[in-house]
Amino acid sequence: APASASVQMAEAYLFDQKRLLPCAAYLDGQYGYKDFFMGVPVIIGGKGVEKIVELSLTAEEKAMLAKSAESVQGIVDVVKKSA
Repeated sequence: APASASVQMAEAYLFDQKRLLPCAAYLDGQYGYKDFFMGVPVIIGGKGVEKIVELSLTAEEKAMLAKSAESVQGIVDVVKKSA
């Protein structure tokens, strides 16, 4: 599956397909997160990630997203301290 996803991303970029795919993207306020990479739905085209698609989330989904973001931030903090 990872190889297939990589091929889909490469084709979307190389052939400017404007394709909706999940991708780790840099967030700049989307989903309430800034200066943060997170796996989100994006449109990939000839310019790379051309748009981050923000889905409407339920309160439960927002809580799960926050928990995931907190875990990722914890890992980032540990890596920064060890660098």
